[in-house]
Amino acid sequence: MNVLYSKNMDGMDVLKYKAIFTALLTMTTTLVQANWDYPDYPKKGYRTINDVIKRYSPILEPRISLMFEQVGVQYPPEQIAMFALKEEMQVELWAKDGEAWVYIKRYDIAKISGKSGPKLREGDHQVPEGIYQVIGLNPNSKYHLSMQLNYPNEFDLKYAQLEKRNRPGANIFIHGKAKSVGCLAMGDIAIEELFLLVERAQIQNVQVVISPSDPRKGPLVPAYGQPFWVTQLYRDIEKEAEKFGR
Repeated sequence: MNVLYSKNMDGMDVLKYKAIFTALLTMTTTLVQANWDYPDYPKKGYRTINDVIKRYSPILEPRISLMFEQVGVQYPPEQIAMFALKEEMQVELWAKDGEAWVYIKRYDIAKISGKSGPKLREGDHQVPEGIYQVIGLNPNSKYHLSMQLNYPNEFDLKYAQLEKRNRPGANIFIHGKAKSVGCLAMGDIAIEELFLLVERAQIQNVQVVISPSDPRKGPLVPAYGQPFWVTQLYRDIEKEAEKFGR
């Protein structure tokens, strides 16, 4: 019978089915919690990266190529970097020209979750801080378009292991819309430009530096209660940000 219990069940049967029901409920709750930091599952759709490029390139490419032309940088660029400033709610776009990095444009972050400080664990809603790479493009994001970062990177995993944090989180994206659960939400217009730029430059040539605030205005200071290693992380970010002099 397709029921949890029936009149013909004895006490042991009822206890058995109650145990099964409790186990299923616990498993479901665990799965929901495990996915709390994973806001960018693909929506239903079969759009490819090429489909996205074909749609937006005729509209965006003339404007983007002009931005690069005005600062004397070839397009597509050989390398690009996104310098994300959490406190300022901004992402700066930089491109490498020979040995120099050239400022291209600033984008406003539409929404960011959490506070100052790195991401430590799954479900803390923190946007990571550190030096990352883009490792994938999602043309079917439920947040319009998105690009995945390599969080947790080697640095993140080193200290997660040291502190026995078994679930440091994963699936951190830069995406469209204006909703954030540990990701950088840029809005749809900005993500269309950035998606096109990353595809043109190729993801292996795209760096993302995420800082709690602008280190060019003063040293980065860990918030009270942060782990000891955040001081080293902030020195690394400051060093990397030297190439973004303005």
